[in-house]
Amino acid sequence: MTDDVQVRAGRREWVGLAALALPATLVSLDMFVVLLALPHLTSSLGTTSVEQLWIVDIYGFMVAGFLITMGNLGDRIGRRKLLLIGAAGFGVASVVAAYATSPFLLILARAALGVCGATLGPSSLSLISNMFRDHRQRASAIGIWAGSFSIGAIIGPIIGGVLLDHFWWGSVFLVGVPPMVVLLIAGPILLPEYRNPDAGRIDVASVVLSLTAILPMIYGIKELAREGWATLPVVTLVVGAILGVVFIRRQRTLTDPLVDLRLFGNRVFNTELTSMLFYSALTGTTMLFIAQYFQSVAGLTPLQAGFGLLPGLLLGIVSVTVGPQLAGRFKPSHLIAGGLLIVVAGMVVLTQAGADGSATGLVIGYAIWCLGGGPLLTLGTGLVVGSVPPEKAGSASSLAQIANEFGYAVGIATIGTIGALVYRTQIADSAPAGLPAGAAEAAGDSVAGAVSAATTLPEQLASALLAPARQAFTSGLHVVAALSALLLLGVAVTNAIVLRKIPPFGQQQPPQPEAGEGEPVAEEKPLAVQES
Repeated sequence: MTDDVQVRAGRREWVGLAALALPATLVSLDMFVVLLALPHLTSSLGTTSVEQLWIVDIYGFMVAGFLITMGNLGDRIGRRKLLLIGAAGFGVASVVAAYATSPFLLILARAALGVCGATLGPSSLSLISNMFRDHRQRASAIGIWAGSFSIGAIIGPIIGGVLLDHFWWGSVFLVGVPPMVVLLIAGPILLPEYRNPDAGRIDVASVVLSLTAILPMIYGIKELAREGWATLPVVTLVVGAILGVVFIRRQRTLTDPLVDLRLFGNRVFNTELTSMLFYSALTGTTMLFIAQYFQSVAGLTPLQAGFGLLPGLLLGIVSVTVGPQLAGRFKPSHLIAGGLLIVVAGMVVLTQAGADGSATGLVIGYAIWCLGGGPLLTLGTGLVVGSVPPEKAGSASSLAQIANEFGYAVGIATIGTIGALVYRTQIADSAPAGLPAGAAEAAGDSVAGAVSAATTLPEQLASALLAPARQAFTSGLHVVAALSALLLLGVAVTNAIVLRKIPPFGQQQPPQPEAGEGEPVAEEKPLAVQES
């Protein structure tokens, strides 16, 4: 990477960052309020179980499928322009979703929200990389942006609960409209426009190939995690993988590819991208088990479970805020690797959770890991975006988000499946005799199924079922946390080694890749500032 003059951002850029934080907060908030609204809209619209799954999943499918396309489209037509187009579309789709009169219309609106949502992350992150050229300021800005996701996670259940208590289910979708209106008004004033002046036409065949590769793979992975081995998800996963190979081969033949494979010639880029994928896979899966423990083992309500996560979410905000401040004194290798060791410590605490329903250990373990995760999320993302030329920032930003999307899906399908296998094996050996066939089947599938089945049983038999079910699930949680700790320890060591020569931010530019570590990703071109 060629050296460039460090220009420190001023007041306009920091105020503009506040506008960019709105979509990040909204995306996180949207995921929570939809889950809260699902029972209400099911009752109102009469959705089937399959339609419920599509209402929840279609948003994530569309986001994952369009990230690459939108990251590159922003590089070509302008990142601010794409962000504002996406914001307008998101607002309109939110209104359609709020007033949907059928499950099909709601699914279509959620799909449109996903397509528009795919524009928000890459555009915001790539604009941050251009607005904040100083490495330390960029890390701080990314920390604030990343912290917005945690804020959305904190206020999402609260806002959703209040709205559902006083209004109809569609009101939760209207939450997305005011922030998008603010962004549409403030964006043209506060955000400069950036695009790559030398970008060619977007390759339509590559867009189609990326969609037909990513969507089947995400679908196949999710279905394998949800239903186990079955013909359809295996076939779709294989088809997606084959089309992914075709997509990669095509990129090598194009003068202006959708994904510049030369980006992967940089060890720092590869290491941080892979680290974020592992982090998303392992912590996302463990998070799912914690949420299930809160409700199915500890017997907490969804709102109580949300409060159980609150200390960790607050410490996460502290972590992503403080980490960049320390980056001017300590090497990224020390901060990222050290932070991951704290995450490992939190995972170890989770392995000590008991089946007695006490959630204290999980609250503490989750809080510890959130405290350590900030440096990877902020400095790691900054290194991914900062290790490529400015005109490739949109593409790099989309790849960073895809790593998170794929990481979560792969984690559920692998580590999550192992945890579920531990549960099913133990409950099969310890379930009480005399269970009705339906109750035995439900309990053998999941701990939530065991809790639901217990409500239909006599008190003594219900207690005899719940005790081993909760013990089996807790054992599965222990295995998931232990495997996650072990793998994250490897990620920490890798970061300590690969990043060891990068100095603290602000002291000097990160060094060029060494011989054998990959060539510079591209010749840096003058940054195009098109409109302001």
